[in-house]
Formats: sequence, structure tokens, C-alpha cells
Amino acid sequence: MLIVATGGTVRAMSTEPVIAARGPAKVMLEAGKDYWFCACGRSATQPFCNGAHKGTGFTPKKFTAEKSGDAWLCQCKHTNGAPYCDGSHKKLPA
Repeated sequence: MLIVATGGTVRAMSTEPVIAARGPAKVMLEAGKDYWFCACGRSATQPFCNGAHKGTGFTPKKFTAEKSGDAWLCQCKHTNGAPYCDGSHKKLPA
């Protein structure tokens, strides 16, 4: 837990992301297009950012698709290869 003071208000913030899902999201990407990957797990438009991270200390990860086609993006937010799934969700505690 991280304590943050903002404008005179002190609040506790988690240093761990929310697990949005325990499996990847299959998405269609377009080569050369920029995307913003949700790193906090709070976005209602998983696996992409919708701004729900504001005030959390998390920031989205910008990435550019290298090729067009299907991709499996992480939703557990514990991958070592963000934004792509590396199977880390299989090792999360139940």
C-alpha cells in the first residue's frame, strides 16, 4: 500500500494492479497504429485504457502494432511482456 498526499488529501493507493481477467484478450491490431494498454486493470474497455487510472499512480503503456492481425493482450496485468500475454495469469493465486 502506498500513501499519497494530493492537494492536502491523504489517501492509500494500491501498488498492485487490479486483475481485470485471468486470461488474455484476443484483439485485432492494425500495423503502425498506436494503442494505449491499460496497466491499472480498472478500465471498462480492457485491455485498452479509458482513463480510469487517474489518481491511482498507474499510467497506460503506449505501443505501436508491428503487424496487422490478432494479438493476445494481457488482462491479469502481471505479464513481463506488456502489453502481450506471457501466461503469467496461470501462476496467479486463486
